[in-house]
Amino acid sequence: MIGRGLVSTDHPVLAHLVVTRRCNLACEYCSEYDHVSPPVPLESLIERVDRLAALGTSIVTISGGEPLLQPHLDEVIHGIRRRGLLAGLITNGYLLTAARIGALNGAGLDHLQISIDNVTPGAVSKKSLKVLDHKLRLLAEHAEFHVNINTVLGSSLGEPSDALVVARRAHQLGFTSTVGILHDQWGQMKPLNAEQREVFLQIKALGSRSYSRFNRFQDNMVAGVQHEWRCRAGARYLYICEDGLVHYCSQQRGYPGKPLAQYTVEDVRREFLTEKPCASSCTVSCVHKVSYLDSWRAPQRRAAPLVTAPSLVQIESAPE
Repeated sequence: MIGRGLVSTDHPVLAHLVVTRRCNLACEYCSEYDHVSPPVPLESLIERVDRLAALGTSIVTISGGEPLLQPHLDEVIHGIRRRGLLAGLITNGYLLTAARIGALNGAGLDHLQISIDNVTPGAVSKKSLKVLDHKLRLLAEHAEFHVNINTVLGSSLGEPSDALVVARRAHQLGFTSTVGILHDQWGQMKPLNAEQREVFLQIKALGSRSYSRFNRFQDNMVAGVQHEWRCRAGARYLYICEDGLVHYCSQQRGYPGKPLAQYTVEDVRREFLTEKPCASSCTVSCVHKVSYLDSWRAPQRRAAPLVTAPSLVQIESAPE
């Protein structure tokens, strides 16, 4: 995947594919769910997978909402693998059972990520270690795919030490871990306090040094320093919403807002060279990591200002 990416810049590396906007939870910081939307029809999802494959995409990560509420999820995963792409899944984990994990194995899932926000449920988030530890043990026993646990630092989510407890539990079970940082309603990050910074560094020390764990941009954000980089959203990274439109990311929905069915290599080339005004304060970890491939080449042209959606967001690490 990295070799192909270094040789050519004309194809996406990672795409996030929303298969349903509906979720079984209501975390206060999340702007990516509702409780009423129907799942995207299977035929539409397979058409989108086929189009992503035709564009040369390497990885498709399925998200939502809660993707386990998509009744045809296994068929979508199988469709991704059938086209030779890697298949990932981001889930809150609540709906996992031994049988469901077995079905994901059979579909060919490559990697799965669960984000756990605290040790015990709170007002902001119910995604707690207390509730989900049984699900993690099921994954440790049955999963044939890679599992990553993303834990979050933020004053509204609980004690900073909660994040370290979650990360250590992940490693006890043989999983990898990543750390995210909660932001305000405009996507801007306030510097962490001394206790939070120490926890952040301890969690980072637990991780590997593989490419997909590159997170130098977080060091700047933790210190409250803007990070200068070349965002390749719309080119190397695509966010495909439930309506089949291509967006820069979950926090910049509407740009470029073009149907995936009409997205071409010319769109990829244009967005590869387009400077994103929101980049210096960007919180979307997967876009940062994918963009590392091309950090050394192709200066970008300035684009029109973007308006960040007023939502509380967190740095989310893409599954390995």
